[in-house]
Amino acid sequence: MNVLILTPDAVGSTLLQRLITIYMQFHDFDKPVINLHELTNGLEKYYSPEFNREIVSKSRVKNWGYYQSLQDVVKILSEVDHYKTSRLAQYHIKNRNDPIDHQIPFYRYLDENFFVIACRRHNIFEHALSMAINKITKKLNVYNHKEKIDAFLDMYLEPIQIDEQVFVNQLDSYQNYLAWSTDHFNISSFFHYDKNLKNIEKYIFDLPIWPRGQPRVTWKEKFGITFDDWNRCHHIPSDLSIINQMSSQDRRLMTQQAPQHAVGFYQKYALPEWPAVHCFEDLHTLPDNIKTQWQEMQNSHADQNIACLQPDLAQKFMQQNMQGYQNAESAIKRMQELDIIVSPPPIKKQTLQEKIAMVRNADRCLEIFNDWAQRNSHESSVLSPEAINEHIQFETNFWKPFMSSTDSRSDQLPIEKLIYQNDDDL
Repeated sequence: MNVLILTPDAVGSTLLQRLITIYMQFHDFDKPVINLHELTNGLEKYYSPEFNREIVSKSRVKNWGYYQSLQDVVKILSEVDHYKTSRLAQYHIKNRNDPIDHQIPFYRYLDENFFVIACRRHNIFEHALSMAINKITKKLNVYNHKEKIDAFLDMYLEPIQIDEQVFVNQLDSYQNYLAWSTDHFNISSFFHYDKNLKNIEKYIFDLPIWPRGQPRVTWKEKFGITFDDWNRCHHIPSDLSIINQMSSQDRRLMTQQAPQHAVGFYQKYALPEWPAVHCFEDLHTLPDNIKTQWQEMQNSHADQNIACLQPDLAQKFMQQNMQGYQNAESAIKRMQELDIIVSPPPIKKQTLQEKIAMVRNADRCLEIFNDWAQRNSHESSVLSPEAINEHIQFETNFWKPFMSSTDSRSDQLPIEKLIYQNDDDL
């Protein structure tokens, strides 16, 4: 069974396509199952000795781009004899600017040969907030803890200002995605991130894509850990929400002390043959090759440093589940080596609570969203502070079920405390 996931991004599509592919490896299909990620920005066909056949893959594409026509994509897909899981992102279709008479046959081929899932968000405010942040970070997904910390730490220490027009554009883009997906595809299933993430294994098992008569093999049966707990372990080492619980004075102090920390880190970990460093300015005079090695050394310790900041209960949870987490990690790495998947399941970037804390004008974004929702009541409802806090509480309980009420202090913060009203708060 081929599976296609439609997406505007920031709706869980990458996580879903990776997981469907991984779960399909647990079962006996009559052909290999290969994940292609995005269909329209490069595919490569080659002979795989492991599968003893030609396969198409994203893993061997050196330069992702729009160098293949939609007709070429269909030709590549139809010439290999294996199952494919993939996604089609509307923004890639827009960027390609293919004429509509090329798009329609492409959509028709996919609709006739794939089980089509459309990803959605109930909380369109959060979706637009995520996409506006993505415009700044250029990170639609992160796949390792270093990548996440590098991309987002500064925003936790000094929240950003989102351009209001960019935010409105993301709301309109989501509305356009809904029309595009329903106009061109016979959608077989809807994946609502807000609703289905909490039972994503059940959602996947309920899809009519499985070999008849075979029992479903769960993540826990395969690896000794539930998927939800694995996903929590995947998140904890780069969980930057601990910074949200710091006072503005502590965050400012952390920022001010960064140069001193950098000097101390160098003095602690520098190789014996490296030059001595006594102040932050000395770091700038290092030879380029040593600067590169030093940066790599810092990066390799980043997730460990953040992990050490996590509450004791979070660290204990990681320790208790480490064996199951590593079992799955090892299997996923092997799937990457076989070009079954191009990358592992992405790491959870931020909860809504974190996004609000990262965005200085989140209160204004909420006003803009509610104005938009009133004009587009068929797409979304107006969001109250109470509804946002309810969503935040749900997410906290989902991602940190191991925390007691006394340890999850941020759960109790009202929306007014989470949204920065002005620059003086920092």
